Amino acid sequence: MGRVDGRRIKKEVPMYLLAPQFMPTRNDAMNMTTIDIPIEPLRKYMNAKRKEGHHISHMALIMTAYAHLVGEYPSINRFVQNKRVYEHNDFCISLVVLRPGNTGNDDTMSKLYMTPQDTVFDVQRKIDEYIEKNTSGAEEDNNALDKWMGILCSLGGLLDVAGALLRFLDKHGWLPRALVDASPFHASLLITNLASIRTNHIYHHVYNFGTTSVSMAMGNMREVPRRARDGSVELVRCMPIGVVMDERIASGHYLALAFARFKDMLLHPEQLEEPGKTAVLEQG
Repeated sequence: MGRVDGRRIKKEVPMYLLAPQFMPTRNDAMNMTTIDIPIEPLRKYMNAKRKEGHHISHMALIMTAYAHLVGEYPSINRFVQNKRVYEHNDFCISLVVLRPGNTGNDDTMSKLYMTPQDTVFDVQRKIDEYIEKNTSGAEEDNNALDKWMGILCSLGGLLDVAGALLRFLDKHGWLPRALVDASPFHASLLITNLASIRTNHIYHHVYNFGTTSVSMAMGNMREVPRRARDGSVELVRCMPIGVVMDERIASGHYLALAFARFKDMLLHPEQLEEPGKTAVLEQG
């Protein structure tokens, strides 16, 4: 019986089929880097769109660029579980949302489904709907994660047993669809915007539980030195993104090309108004 959340990859360069044997967990295989995105092209674009009546956020631009990236570099949508390589059946992003009146402990997290063909306008609409639903405070709007966490916490002394059972089921791909759909740990990407709480970017770990192979953490703006063509050094105001990735899903060269393309999209955000070049996934 196959997993409900992915298709197994059986034909690949032997190195990547064997890597999970020697690095069985994601924290074994974490690579980390920082991508500094010059903020001026993004601000110019967002200001231009605002004059046209469109509110576009930094988060929408980041998420749209990554969705398009999955269409062009589909291996970044892979995951490793139980020493086997899979490709996600869909594309979704786990997103942290702070509730109104937050004191530091009242946030929630759920998933936003997209496709590589979504434009930045589609993604902004989905983000707005997601935030409205998850911050309304209404009982009927509690997301599925909140409800499952409530059930687990009610188990008391049986919580350890339940946790072990969930890890076992996840390892073998036997988690029920309802749990997979509710779990923020089963996603293509984890993203958090630490600049919203005036915090520097971090390297957010990837979880061994679940299927998320890449995490991104945006942080406070910073000035990054760049050498100009005349040899002088200038300071460029940038949005830093800490990226952590599971190196077992693709080669370092492949990932380097992918994230170079990701940065190029954000340097020229107008291209995100068009659907991605390839639609390799269906909406979940």
